[in-house]
Amino acid sequence: MASKAPLIVVEDLRVKVAEKEVLKGLSLTINAGETHVLLGMNGSGKSTLAYAIMGHPNYTVTGGKVFFEGEDLLAMEPDERARKGVFLAFQHPISVPGVSVANFLRTAYQARFHGAVVKATDKSGGKDTGFSVMEFQKKLMGAMKELHIDTTLATRYLNEGFSGGEKKQMEILQLAMLQPKFAMLDETDSGLDVDKLATVGAGANAMAKKHNMGILIITHYKRMLNYVPPTHAHLLLDGKVAVSAGPELADEIDQHGYDVAKKKYAKAG
Repeated sequence: MASKAPLIVVEDLRVKVAEKEVLKGLSLTINAGETHVLLGMNGSGKSTLAYAIMGHPNYTVTGGKVFFEGEDLLAMEPDERARKGVFLAFQHPISVPGVSVANFLRTAYQARFHGAVVKATDKSGGKDTGFSVMEFQKKLMGAMKELHIDTTLATRYLNEGFSGGEKKQMEILQLAMLQPKFAMLDETDSGLDVDKLATVGAGANAMAKKHNMGILIITHYKRMLNYVPPTHAHLLLDGKVAVSAGPELADEIDQHGYDVAKKKYAKAG
């Protein structure tokens, strides 16, 4: 019996941002159920990798390949990548005035699982008879309670007037509702106080385990890893993975800093 293909494979990826080459031959493989952490200093290319995988138009892939469940991810439009099960939790989630949390998530949920969009007032589900607005609402309320999110936020405009912690909770709520196969958490710990970090981190870890997701955590620090323990750790230097190891690599960098790690691993990549 043939072995199952890795969830995501990045091969010799090269990416330019505003004509500057940021990723210079990055390679990485992640399987379902694994949690990888990508560590690196500012400007090393961590977020660039996430945006390139997601298909952001400002990030130009100039070389290399990315496969998702054996398929050519780079050949897909960004919305197709999302429907396939690729997800990015943003470092700085944007506000969407005029669109409630519930309506935003309903549209995303239906696109992910039912391939069409219906009006919230269409209780029959429109052309897609497999979609039920009432069932979606029940799932949404259940997910918010499970993640300890104030359910009244569902009626407010997405991230409009939300605190930093509430915005990050909305990212994890999307994770829970959309159940991606591969999720990238781009500095999700940024700007969170201790209590919100615990809530957001525990929520992300619970969803990852519940749905056997492959996770890529992008961060400078170890504190998020206390709540979402990694199985693998990678150090990114000058646009390449300089070294890949177990979670002990994150401990090493946390204890000794990036300058020491750079001197030790600069020639390894």
